[in-house]
Amino acid sequence: MSNALSDSEHPRSFRGNVYVYPVLSRRAGGISVGINLSPGKVCTFGCIYCQVEREAPPPQRFVDLPRLLGELAGVLSGLVPEGPFWREPEFALLPAARKRVADVAFSGDGEPTMFRGFSAAVEQCVFVKERFGPVFAGAKVVLITNATGLDRAEVRHALEFLDEHNGEVWAKLDAGTPEFFARINNAAVPYLKVLGNIWACARKRPLVIQSCFARLNGSAPPPEEVAAYVSRLKEIAAQGGKIKLVQIYTVARPPRNKAISSLSDAEVDEIAARVRSETGLPAEAFYGRVTGH
Repeated sequence: MSNALSDSEHPRSFRGNVYVYPVLSRRAGGISVGINLSPGKVCTFGCIYCQVEREAPPPQRFVDLPRLLGELAGVLSGLVPEGPFWREPEFALLPAARKRVADVAFSGDGEPTMFRGFSAAVEQCVFVKERFGPVFAGAKVVLITNATGLDRAEVRHALEFLDEHNGEVWAKLDAGTPEFFARINNAAVPYLKVLGNIWACARKRPLVIQSCFARLNGSAPPPEEVAAYVSRLKEIAAQGGKIKLVQIYTVARPPRNKAISSLSDAEVDEIAARVRSETGLPAEAFYGRVTGH
């Protein structure tokens, strides 16, 4: 690769790896080492802003855990301080403030919590990271999830393990009503199940809520839908859910659906400001420059 890693591109291929890929994450504030537990590209959501190509047959459908662990060890070895990757063009050209491993993140081409064997994969990946001792002690282990599998027993077990190993859950919530949820997330599960899973998980540990807002055919989310979304956040908090941060963001990478484009910075800021003022929760804004077609 000849260019630095970019917020606007998150390729899930890296030096022949199948499962592990470092990206520059605007929300993590540095390098996020992604772990793809969904090489078959199966997801319980069909978000209209998704970048994953799901029409073509995937080259890999199953997870070879020993290979995954080897890939993770290899990537982390290259990203230790003064490691060889930092001299490569895609890393060497990064701003100094972002030239760090911010997290190891379970994300990928689908919903990671639906992987059968999730708990074992999480524990083994944490053990690989911790073999490096204090080098990556500050890097979190993040589950980026649409929340549909948070009620699975092995997922609950894995999260209890992550609670003791610098883990964090980033749970998706893009809508305040079932109707808008169906329009934006096109999910295979009911909206109330997603809300219930987020609430139950947030009662056990503080969550980060990740919320993507975008234009569809040039139109921003209706004001009444933003109001309903803010109300859901208030309800989760009022019912004992712990929310440590709300990430308000718009699309930064071109989606498969060309009718989708980014909100303006001011529109993103307005939603984040409303979350802060009406819920009392901390909120951060993240921007994009996707124009759509």
